[in-house]
Amino acid sequence: MAKTLLVLAATLAAAPLAAQTAPQSPTPSRPAPSAAEPAPEDWHDIPDDEILLIQLASGKQVAIRLAARFAPAHVANIRKLAAARWWDGESVYRVQENWVAQWGDPTEKKPLPPEILTRPPAEFEIGAFTPAQRLSKPDSYAAATGVTADGWPIASDGKAAWLSHCYGMVGVARDSLPDTGSGSELFTPIGQSARRLDRNYTVVGRIVEGMQYLSALPRSDAAMGVYATAAERTGIAWVRLASQLPPDERPHFQVRATDNARYAAMMALRENPAPPTIATGLNVCDLPAAIRRRP
Repeated sequence: MAKTLLVLAATLAAAPLAAQTAPQSPTPSRPAPSAAEPAPEDWHDIPDDEILLIQLASGKQVAIRLAARFAPAHVANIRKLAAARWWDGESVYRVQENWVAQWGDPTEKKPLPPEILTRPPAEFEIGAFTPAQRLSKPDSYAAATGVTADGWPIASDGKAAWLSHCYGMVGVARDSLPDTGSGSELFTPIGQSARRLDRNYTVVGRIVEGMQYLSALPRSDAAMGVYATAAERTGIAWVRLASQLPPDERPHFQVRATDNARYAAMMALRENPAPPTIATGLNVCDLPAAIRRRP
């Protein structure tokens, strides 16, 4: 014990001298950004005519990014409906627990504008499976999944390809085939992903802001989650494309590009988390929707 104390005392006594004679260390530099973090150049602007805004009667706003290149006919209808102010005064009339929120005309009797295609071509699938990044394992819904360079979740069985019904994706409600849905009645999954709907409904977009204003709505106990009374519905004040608003009132959004090593590193970290977390694979719908307001 005494020897230990003596050694400690000698060390402490020598410390000031060592501090005076030792060369000073350079000022530590800031750590390099994580390899999985986006670089400034990874953020790309989303065109204003690809952002659909839903102003709820409560004053809350929901923003949807439209999948124009994957569902051009349905998105063309949606743009025309917004220009015609068709949704103004309509409502969110269906909210089913762990399934979907749906909005439009609950009576299904409101006439559509004459320029609307009432039965556009089926757009349940997309042209080709061309992911910028691909997940390493198949899942129970698809042999292959991944994300496009501009952030859309896609899947394939080796023959066809399609957009996945992840949480917050926006689909077109329809009756039985041959009906394909006009785009006037839309829905979004509010619980787990609804991938069993893949290839059965057209996906036209993804909610990029304000999802909580739909997912937190009261659930209906009535059949299929359709509200039994008008009083239960959430009113829609108006729906517009961002491009229809005055320039100083438009929200601007950016999407993170995925065709780079930084996004690949982020995916790898999520597929292979550090111990003690057990790596069990990754669903394409678990990848974040990397979209932000433009700084």
